Amino acid sequence: MPRKFLKRLLPAPQKVREDKVFRRFLGGWLHDPNIWHLNRHSVSGAFAIGLFMAFLPFPLGQTLMAASAAIFFRVNMPLAAALVWITNPVTMGPVYLLAINLGELILGEPVAITHFELSVDWQSEEFAILWKPLATGCMVFSVVAAAVGYSGIHLLWRGYILHKLRKKRRRRRNTET
Repeated sequence: MPRKFLKRLLPAPQKVREDKVFRRFLGGWLHDPNIWHLNRHSVSGAFAIGLFMAFLPFPLGQTLMAASAAIFFRVNMPLAAALVWITNPVTMGPVYLLAINLGELILGEPVAITHFELSVDWQSEEFAILWKPLATGCMVFSVVAAAVGYSGIHLLWRGYILHKLRKKRRRRRNTET
């Protein structure tokens, strides 16, 4: 993976250190240089953490949880926090619906929603029925996404490095002849 490309996408460390929310909750930990590195281990770990947190069934606080986990595991914190936004207000509905369907399939307990109503009472009643399949499906999505993200980025990064080495060797051979 090209570092220049990722550096363009991610915010500067100083900008994140000055952010009120991050500074308040993460304070001095933001000065650890390991959470800003862009290498194969750091980016792969950030993908694993960000994708794991993205599919958890509670949308509030995912970014802060991902940032905290990235600091704990010493992987790229801005990337882990940004990847959480794969599940956003637009994608959240379909993702959670798929998670419920997967949870029903795994648990073998079909859940039927008879009607939809946009009220707190309806949500609390339905959540009592849907929480098991939702939690099960979300955990499966989280674990699979984290494993695929970590492995995929690790392999892509390695492939990119090998490609560059082969290209460099070819250039050397061509200049020697």
